[in-house]
Amino acid sequence: MSPVTENAQQEPPAPTTELPTQYAPADVEGPLYERWVERGYFEADAGSEKPPYTVVIPPPNVTGSLHLGHAFEHTLIDALTRRKRMQGFETLWQPGMDHAGIATQNVVERELAKEGKSRHDLGREAFIERVWRWKGESGGQISGQMRRLGDGVAWSRERFTMDEGLSQAVQTIFKRLYDDELIYRAERIINWCPRCLTAISDIEVDYQEDDGELVSMKYGDGDDAIVVATTRAETMLGDTAVAVHPEDERYKHLVGTLVKLPLTDRSIPVVADEHVDPEFGTGAVKVTPAHDPNDFEIGRRHGLPSIAVMDEHAVITAHGPFQGLDRLEARSAIVAALRAEGRIVAEKRPYVHSVGHCSRCKTTIEPRLSMQWWVKVGPLAKAAGDAVREGKVKIHPQEMEKRYFDWVDNLHDWCISRQLWWGHRIPVWYGPNGEVVCVGPDEEAPSGEGWHQDTDVLDTWFSSGLWPFSTLGWPERTESLAKFYPNSVLVTGYDILFFWVARMMMFGLYAMDGTPPFHTIALHGMVRDQFGKKMSKSFGNAVNPLDWMDTYGSDALRFTLARGANPGVDVPIGEDWVQGSRNFANKIWNATRFAMMNGATVEGPLPDASRMSPTDRWILSRLNSVVAEVDAYYDDFQFAKLSDALFHFAWDEVFDWYVELSKTTFQAGGEPAEVSKRVLGEVLDVTLKLLHPVVPFVTETLWTTLTGGESVVIADWPSDSGFRDADAEREIGTLQSVITEVRRFRADQGLQPGQRVPARLTLDGTALAAHEPAIRQLLRLQPEGESFTATATLPVAGVEVALDLSGVIDVAAERKRLAKDLAAAEKEKSQATAKLGNEAFLSKAPDHVVDKIRTRLAKAEEDITRIQSQLDRLPPA
Repeated sequence: MSPVTENAQQEPPAPTTELPTQYAPADVEGPLYERWVERGYFEADAGSEKPPYTVVIPPPNVTGSLHLGHAFEHTLIDALTRRKRMQGFETLWQPGMDHAGIATQNVVERELAKEGKSRHDLGREAFIERVWRWKGESGGQISGQMRRLGDGVAWSRERFTMDEGLSQAVQTIFKRLYDDELIYRAERIINWCPRCLTAISDIEVDYQEDDGELVSMKYGDGDDAIVVATTRAETMLGDTAVAVHPEDERYKHLVGTLVKLPLTDRSIPVVADEHVDPEFGTGAVKVTPAHDPNDFEIGRRHGLPSIAVMDEHAVITAHGPFQGLDRLEARSAIVAALRAEGRIVAEKRPYVHSVGHCSRCKTTIEPRLSMQWWVKVGPLAKAAGDAVREGKVKIHPQEMEKRYFDWVDNLHDWCISRQLWWGHRIPVWYGPNGEVVCVGPDEEAPSGEGWHQDTDVLDTWFSSGLWPFSTLGWPERTESLAKFYPNSVLVTGYDILFFWVARMMMFGLYAMDGTPPFHTIALHGMVRDQFGKKMSKSFGNAVNPLDWMDTYGSDALRFTLARGANPGVDVPIGEDWVQGSRNFANKIWNATRFAMMNGATVEGPLPDASRMSPTDRWILSRLNSVVAEVDAYYDDFQFAKLSDALFHFAWDEVFDWYVELSKTTFQAGGEPAEVSKRVLGEVLDVTLKLLHPVVPFVTETLWTTLTGGESVVIADWPSDSGFRDADAEREIGTLQSVITEVRRFRADQGLQPGQRVPARLTLDGTALAAHEPAIRQLLRLQPEGESFTATATLPVAGVEVALDLSGVIDVAAERKRLAKDLAAAEKEKSQATAKLGNEAFLSKAPDHVVDKIRTRLAKAEEDITRIQSQLDRLPPA
């Protein structure tokens, strides 16, 4: 029996019958969340007969803390899973964390540095013990922050990419790939971080425009001289050729000859290779096979030697005067030496070009020839591409498919070894006579003199690529794996489409007999500041989401993030918007509290439509339309649209219109009031359920108070009953037009909202006759009385509203004020018209200046129309 079922048999707590006058998120959120967890609402039962709905959390780094990107993504996943749970699915949101090899090792090494030690002082085993200790004491603070946000994850299933079960999964798939010759060891050019002292994959390299220098230098002398250009002069010490295009007439006489390599005692060949672009620069390129990936390939084609001239710290190792210099020091020194020999032909500084940096420590990457372990991705990537092409997996929004195909169709083999101590150690042993043995999880590692295990660990993405099935017990055929694999949807940012998604697709299809890891990939954008700028500490615009949750409540942050979430599009967010969402939460609270104080109830069935007023039928008709609309938006991952629809329905239609229109009914009493109280209870019940997945805390408090139910978390999701009443919608739409227009007129005349005005309403024979009490109450209109004089008449939507403004406003002063405003608007129009009619001005002025004048003209014309209308409606002075 699942925890949910078991708890459901307990007596629910007595519902709170009264709500505090104000909503205080800090008092509500923590206790509510713990109550949900204690009752097991978020746990998932693999033995359940309910249909499964599975989502994995993109595992945050154990070193991390909750940032706005996490909060955004978690809000979307939580909304999806809460709704599915309410719809009757056995819902699993799988939590866990990534061991984050490089990042975690860096954190612990920095701690050791404070003690004056390095990991080598401790040794491998002691260092790893230290990392585990750090993980237990300081790692994983993000879990507590997820609780603050309201994440409905199955905490009992929490996994860590270094725990025993996942380690077995890693070893198993490595062994299978190795046996299938899809993992191999080879010497290739890799991206090397001289700070982290490890290889990193292509997708862990961030490229940015840096200021550098482009140096053109002459190799050889006389007719045999040839000029090459480089931004990395220090690598010339490792040059083993100069390459030209085979059809380049300028250099055909040099192909096959040798030129003297400056600053060395070596001569190098000139080779012809079609990789060279004869139109770029001099049409000749230096070839350094040990320090450039393109040069490595040229070297392989021409059988060139590879000469490494830098160590792992990017310090020059080549014998000579530059030995021991850092690469940047050597760059300057070598250029100076070449200049002294008269071999510098041209220098360009600054030369802005794209430079790769380590995504973790921001150090400039150094391409380096190194023996590493690789995954042969060809067949795996093809399967990952075919799964989408064949419709087994859908990418949403669909336009993101092109980016996916561009990536998986052009994948290079994946370097999976890292020169670290923290991580999954490569399960390969080397023997004294050159033996190489890959050991599976159920196999004994070879022992004896001369045998040793590979010292490298696996890329973090190798283990996180197994996440959708390793977390469910694979390689064992567990009940959870059978129930919850494949995942229903993967919600993740488009920025890790290549890092993580492609790897999960490759591994899932390979390990799970061709079954992809998820049915749908729903991609979202990045969170940016309110001006659309990337958030960064260096920009001074980074935000700690916990600060906003402390100030405005978690619901306010969640609603703001969801309301900005258009599929695949970046999300701007500012504090003012979070404050606005807090106001929305307060509006929900206050309106529900008012409704309950006025008898709103969910007791008993809904009355028959024949007993309802047009206002009751209108709101129920609109309610069912919104249910259908929200469901469609959820199914299309349109979080912004569903949030906006709920915001406007709740605030505008329920709270600002239906509740206000019902006040007169409640005051009058009788059967109409009882019917409206039941309708209002129904509307609130459904609206709170619809809002719950996005704003769970305030809705839980209100719903349990309103209904006496155990929890909205396990309540039934609303369904569209099909009830529609077009006549009632038209009637209330007309009523809204009348009230809105009269309110606008009152505001134009400077009347205070609460100021009462005598009025005559001509409603006889119209559908609005029955609404006169509500119209008068909402518009603060008094009966006309014996001395009534109609000083202003407003024909609106087939009815007439006559107002007596005498004694209410100073007509003469109002006319004088409006006349002054009208004159100013006409002057503005005249000046703008004159400028736009001046051909000389138009021919010289920039486009943005002309556009500004056109905007001023349009605004002036709009003001003239508005002010003239106000004057026409005023009585004579």
